[in-house]
Amino acid sequence: MATHIDMPITSAIVLPNLAYLGAASNYLEEIYEVLGPLALFEGFTPEEHSTLCDYMECYAADEGVTIFSEGETGDFMMLVLTGSVNVIKHDKDSKEKVVSEVGPGGFLGEMSLVDGQPRFASCVATMPTDVAILHRRDLAGMVSGQPQVGIKVLLLLLQLVTRRLRDATTRMLPTIESNWI
Repeated sequence: MATHIDMPITSAIVLPNLAYLGAASNYLEEIYEVLGPLALFEGFTPEEHSTLCDYMECYAADEGVTIFSEGETGDFMMLVLTGSVNVIKHDKDSKEKVVSEVGPGGFLGEMSLVDGQPRFASCVATMPTDVAILHRRDLAGMVSGQPQVGIKVLLLLLQLVTRRLRDATTRMLPTIESNWI
């Protein structure tokens, strides 16, 4: 098995609504069970999964807890390990709309991880939920300290964001077409 550089991850990102569970490397088997079946991770070896976990932290959210809010500054993404999270967006009348529900294996917050812009939507746990978080500084540390894995994670992010853009465009197409007629 490959050895990993003992690179400390960002110590416990301050997430006041969540309970800090510890380093993701302490939950390697559970995280591997979630990531292993995902097509995005099919090219990752067990050692690369382990390296990724070396740069992540785990948190728990109780049912009804807002994990992050639309408009907040954010520079991390999360992987849902257990439970379920509603993604909520405010419409033009400031009414909340659930735009999706994300369960184990789903990613949230990747846009703010990539561009550092405020959160596009709010995320609320609909049941007790555990998440693994990757902070931008830890991603940069992974790219410089473990470039093979860091580049794979960056490519994964590109695939994820591209897939979301394609899905959004497909959902908007009927509206766009009716406005052009």
